[in-house]
Amino acid sequence: MRRVRGGALAAIAMAGVLTLASCAKDSGNEGQAGGEGEEGSCVTAQAPPAPPASSSSSEADENVDASSLKVGLAYDVGGRGDASFNDAAAAGVDRATEKMGVSDSTESTAAGTESEDAKQQRLDQMASQGYNPVIAVGFAYAEALKAVAPKHPDTKFAIIDDDSVDLPNVTSLVFAEEQGSFLAGVAAVYKSKNCHIGFVGGVNTPLIQKFEAGFVQGAEAASDKVQIERDYLTPAGDITGFNDPGKGNTLANAQINKGADVVYQAAGASGKGVFEAAKSNGVLAIGVDSDQYNQKTVAEVKDVIMTSMLKRVDVAVYDYIKAIAQDDLSNMPERFDLKVDGVGYSTSGGQVDDIKPVLDGYKQQIIDGAVTVSDKVSG
Repeated sequence: MRRVRGGALAAIAMAGVLTLASCAKDSGNEGQAGGEGEEGSCVTAQAPPAPPASSSSSEADENVDASSLKVGLAYDVGGRGDASFNDAAAAGVDRATEKMGVSDSTESTAAGTESEDAKQQRLDQMASQGYNPVIAVGFAYAEALKAVAPKHPDTKFAIIDDDSVDLPNVTSLVFAEEQGSFLAGVAAVYKSKNCHIGFVGGVNTPLIQKFEAGFVQGAEAASDKVQIERDYLTPAGDITGFNDPGKGNTLANAQINKGADVVYQAAGASGKGVFEAAKSNGVLAIGVDSDQYNQKTVAEVKDVIMTSMLKRVDVAVYDYIKAIAQDDLSNMPERFDLKVDGVGYSTSGGQVDDIKPVLDGYKQQIIDGAVTVSDKVSG
């Protein structure tokens, strides 16, 4: 466990964040901690101006026919029903079925301790059964995909959260998790009454460290006095950290006992335990990947979910299937970031409505390049 104080902002060495920090200690800042401006606010930095209201409307889906496609979905540990990462991928396939008429789909879930051979078998079986495209949900499938994809050159594969598979029939779907997490860090500061917040990661890998890195940078951009708890459920190589709600509950309780009153989790199905800890202690939590306030599997604790960092795996999966149906992958973004709405934050439940102009101001600065968010952990 590591505790970081907000004064470490300079150590980030990040030009955009330093620019924001130079505006710190503006006592007239609108929208204080808890959204009520009470004495002792955690916020010390002037918020950037809110962008002008957008009058743009989303374009209607093109009339794309995907009825000839059979989609294979190889889940990471936790599978459909994890209220997080896997559910987001499932939502993308479900939408493609509804909107574009995907004729058939199949899905299979990885076990927490399964071998590389098991992963290869899952992908190989889907391809052999005529599923095309086959979508591997998670970086854990990288090595298996390197072995399987060359054996099925006519099958299109995609892998989420990994860009190491350099094969002609494999598309990487990667995200700017640090950008969305930056906004989560800002929100946590504005809603914290103790000026003490926490991050719970599932597995200590470079991917989950991106969530941590962005969260810390966002919090420290908004406050130079915030305290931040940072912990992981399991080390790299032990993916059970994504499917252990009990351990998530224990770790979140430990952070709350130290004073954290807003806890952000990037822990897959383990996040349910974090929400339960927040509920039992009367503090707030921030969800991840999906809009977890609306997830049925955590409905009994949704009132503590003030927002979720949206990682639009559903959008990436849907857009990929659409591109396959059109036989044109050229317009797929290299990375799903704030600019293409690949990441963001949710407003369900109304608990961040009062600070939405602040969050949108920071979001616009990231899009414009005035703030650069590092994907590396500092401190």
